[in-house]
Amino acid sequence: EFIHQPKLDFEDPNKRNLVAEVSTKTVKVYGKGNPLKIIAIDCGMKSNIIRMLVDRGAEVKLVPWDYNVYNELGQCDGIFISNGPGDPVVCEKTISELRKIINAPDDLLKPVFGICLGNQLLALAAGATTEKLPFGNRGQNQPVLNSLTGDCYITPQNHGYAVNDKTLPKGWQSLFTNANDKTNEGIMHTSKPFFTAQFHPEANGGPTDTAFLFDVFLDCVRNKSKQLVFPSRKAKIIPPKFTKVLLLGSGGLSIGQAGEFDYSGSQAIKALKEEGVKVILMNPNIASVQTNVGSGEGKADQVFFLPVTPEYVEQVIKREKPDGILISMGGQTALNCGVTLYNNGILDKYGVKVMGTSVETVIATEDRKIFNEKLCEIGEKIAQSATAETIEQAKVVANEIGYPVMIRAAYALGGLGSGICNTEEILVEKTKIALALSPQILVEKSLLGWKELEYEVVRDSADNCITVCNMENFDPLGVHTGDSIVLAPSQTLSNREYHMLRETAIKVVRHLGVVGECNIQYALDPNSLDYCIIEVNARLSRSSALASKATGYPLAFVAAKIAMGITLPEITNT
Repeated sequence: EFIHQPKLDFEDPNKRNLVAEVSTKTVKVYGKGNPLKIIAIDCGMKSNIIRMLVDRGAEVKLVPWDYNVYNELGQCDGIFISNGPGDPVVCEKTISELRKIINAPDDLLKPVFGICLGNQLLALAAGATTEKLPFGNRGQNQPVLNSLTGDCYITPQNHGYAVNDKTLPKGWQSLFTNANDKTNEGIMHTSKPFFTAQFHPEANGGPTDTAFLFDVFLDCVRNKSKQLVFPSRKAKIIPPKFTKVLLLGSGGLSIGQAGEFDYSGSQAIKALKEEGVKVILMNPNIASVQTNVGSGEGKADQVFFLPVTPEYVEQVIKREKPDGILISMGGQTALNCGVTLYNNGILDKYGVKVMGTSVETVIATEDRKIFNEKLCEIGEKIAQSATAETIEQAKVVANEIGYPVMIRAAYALGGLGSGICNTEEILVEKTKIALALSPQILVEKSLLGWKELEYEVVRDSADNCITVCNMENFDPLGVHTGDSIVLAPSQTLSNREYHMLRETAIKVVRHLGVVGECNIQYALDPNSLDYCIIEVNARLSRSSALASKATGYPLAFVAAKIAMGITLPEITNT
C-alpha cells in the first residue's frame, strides 16, 4: 500500500487457468507426411519442441489443452505433453484425459513423453501430488541426475512447481532428480513407455545436453517398445586405489610455470590430503605456497626442492616408491616431464600409474599432427595447417597455405616459439627459434583479428562433462594470451555463439578422453559463426586460476578428486 494512494488489488495468476489462455484454439499439423504420428497437447508449447519432433521424423498434430485425445489413440503413434504456465492442478480436463490415456488397454497403449508442466500433469494423472517451490528452479545450469544410468546432465529450467515423488503410486518411479535441491525432475512408469522431464531438453540456444530425450521418445514410438533406452556413454574407468602420490610442481620462474601454477598445486594437495593420500611434492621454487610442508590442511607430507626433470624425478620415485603420479598440475614443465618418463619406461619400471588424463591423451593434444587428426575424426574445425620438422618443410607448407601464416611449437612453454609470419624471411627466422625449442611445429593459416576465446572443461571417469567457465581475450588473435587481458566470462558472445562453442568443447574433450580438467582455445570470426579450434591443454592452465576465482569453482581441487576416481556428482563444491 502507498500513502495517500488508493489501495491496489493484486491478482494471484496461479489461480487462473493460464494454460487455457495460451493453448492453441484450433488443431494444427506440422511436418505433414512424416511417418511418426504424434499428438501434441499444447499447454503453451515452445516452437523449438515442434521443430525437434518434426526434424526427427514426426508429424505433429497440435491440439488444445482440453482436446479429447483418448478417442484418437488408434490413429496416432505417440502422445506428447508440452510445457506451460501456472499451477498444474487447475488443468483438470487435461489431467482427466491423461488418466484415460495411461490406463488404456494394451491394444491402445502409446508412448507418452511430457516436458515441464507435462511432467506435473502426468504425475497428477498417475495419482501423485505437486507442490509449489519456495523460489523455483530457473536458469540454464541446473544439474540433473538420471536414476537409471547415474549420468549427470546440465539442464535449462524455468518452473515454480514440482512433483512430490514420495507420492508416486506403485508402478511409477522418479527418473530424474535435481542434484542441488533433490527435487523431482522427471518420472517414468516401470513397465509402460511413459516418461517425463521437468527441465527443457529443447532449449534454444542451449544447453542441449538432453536433446537426446526426443530420440529416446521417438525410438520408443518407432520400435513400439515398452522400455526406455538411453544412449550409452563410455564405460567408467576404475582407477587403482592410491595411497602415496608424487605431485610434480612447476619449475623455475618463467612464463608458463612457477607462480602461475602454485594455485593449482596447492588445491591439488588439499584435495589429495582430504582423501587420506600421502603427498610427495617436487618443486624447486621455494617461494611458493605449495612447498609449505607439515601436517596441516593443504600441506604436502614431504617436499623435494629439485628440478622437475626426468633424471631427478626418477631418483625421487626410486626412493619414495609412490603408486601414483600427478603430472597435470605443474604446467608444461611437469607435463613434458611426465611424457618423457612414460616414453622412457620409467613409470612402468617402478609401477607408478599416471593419475587423471592418460599420457596417450596428453600426447594427442601436444603433438600437432595427432591433434589435428583427432579433430578431423569428429569433423571439427581447425585452421588449414600441416606439421613441419625442418625449415624446408615449413617453407613448403607456408607456400601451399599462403602468407601470412601462424607457426606453433609443440610441447612448448607459454606459447614459446609461436608467432605470425608475413613473409618467408620471417618464417625462416621464427622456425629456427621454434625448432630449437621443440622437435615439431605447426604451420597454419593466420586468423589474425579473429576473437580468441577459451573454455575450461571438466570431465570425470564416468564421462560426465561440464564447462565451468568461458573467457575472452580483450585483444584479438595475434596478441599472445600471456600479454593480453583476459575477461571471465566472455563479454561479446551471443547466446548462440556461446552454446555453439560449449557443445564443441564437450564433444572434443569426450573424444580425446580427458579425465580431469582441461582448457580448449578457439578463434571465432567476429563477423560470422565460423570458428577454428586452436589447441587443447590437457592440464591445468594459467587461465584455470582465473576461472576458479571468477566462478567460485575450484578447478584444480575438483580435477585432483577426479584423478582419484571420484565422479562429478559425488564432489560437492562447498
